[in-house]
Amino acid sequence: MSTPALLIENVSVAYAGKPAISNIDLSVDAGEIFGLMGLNGAGKTTLIKSILGLRNQDTGQISILGQEKLSPQSKAKLSYLPEKFEPPWFLTGMEFLRFSLQLYKQPFNKNEMIAAAQALALDTDALNRRMNTYSKGMRQKLGLMGTMLTGCSLFILDEPMSGLDPLARSLVKKMINEMRDKDRTIFLSSHILADMDEICDRVALLHDGEIRYVGTTDNLKKQTHTDNLEQAFLEFIEHKDVA
Repeated sequence: MSTPALLIENVSVAYAGKPAISNIDLSVDAGEIFGLMGLNGAGKTTLIKSILGLRNQDTGQISILGQEKLSPQSKAKLSYLPEKFEPPWFLTGMEFLRFSLQLYKQPFNKNEMIAAAQALALDTDALNRRMNTYSKGMRQKLGLMGTMLTGCSLFILDEPMSGLDPLARSLVKKMINEMRDKDRTIFLSSHILADMDEICDRVALLHDGEIRYVGTTDNLKKQTHTDNLEQAFLEFIEHKDVA
């Protein structure tokens, strides 16, 4: 068996004695697009912070490609796009991309950056402007570029479609699929369940701090007797005895 890209074993986190996530077990395969679904407050942010090492878990362990999550080897293989991406306003787009790639010791090629911007329908002239002139959608596209071009093996994307119009969402999904084809692993959280249904190989449903389902979206829809993932999600958390 190949080493999982992300392995979460019996992880629990509590705040002031109140459980946020409890006994989380997940294994994400290398080269997989894996989606994390859940309502606000379900524990998604806590789990992502634990994976990134921004919050220590109270129990359990997390490893990235066989290495403990805080090891230098793990950190060098992981790139993260936060839900609220706010790049330094004083940098130009191109300066930000150069900085992002330097963090991962990746070569910077201006023509490649221009091609990536075009692939996301980001005005290439904007790459020479400071970030304080960018709209939310433009900042989001730049953040995706700065994350996905790092050459990492594992990408953690928190609400990657936030602020994007339908065209941009389509282009981002294409980019994510292309990364999977290059044996990259994508772990993403999104409230846009139609996008999850379209691109994810498997999903996990996190509810009240616990994993309630892991599997394909088709199987989840089958269990809830619906063709709509959003409806299937709601049915599953409201009627846990569905079959």
